[in-house]
Amino acid sequence: MITIEDFRKLELKIGRVLEVQPHPNADKLYLIKVDLGRRVVTGADGNPAEERDVRELVAGIRAYYAAEALIGKQIVVLANLEPAVIRGITSQGMLLATRDSQNNLSIVTTERTVEEGSPVS
Repeated sequence: MITIEDFRKLELKIGRVLEVQPHPNADKLYLIKVDLGRRVVTGADGNPAEERDVRELVAGIRAYYAAEALIGKQIVVLANLEPAVIRGITSQGMLLATRDSQNNLSIVTTERTVEEGSPVS
């Protein structure tokens, strides 16, 4: 069991899939660029500035989804996961998906369109 404090550590956000490419070193993986909305960063002048938080995810969903079917989808992303190098590519988060007893995989998406970066709670 985890505590509510443990759950609060998870930064789940809505992201929009911008691009999907096959991983160059793995037949089952995609490289997915996802827009997680706006974030505040320190600009070159030292002042706060806003920019889009675009991340690249490595996901093992290639056998279940055509790349074109993912473009534009809003998905749930674990945004504060420590980056991991997967087959030579750094993954900057993890998309959420489920698999049933029949081995059907489904990405967790939104019922309605919401703003990218919206928190999931």
